[in-house]
Amino acid sequence: MGKDEHKRKSRKPLGQTPKNEQLEARDVEFAEDIADSADLEAQRRSQDAEERARQQQNTRRKF
Repeated sequence: MGKDEHKRKSRKPLGQTPKNEQLEARDVEFAEDIADSADLEAQRRSQDAEERARQQQNTRRKF
């Protein structure tokens, strides 16, 4: 066997999810009077993440 026979790519590339099957993150409104503690925690985390993203964008723009 020559050197070239060992260098063959035998692995197939990993499949990618088609664009028409990819899901987008969406904000969903809910009524606070029927929200449970998990809903309120998720809303708080979402607001914290948005604030961190805004701060990072502002930091990047200053330089």
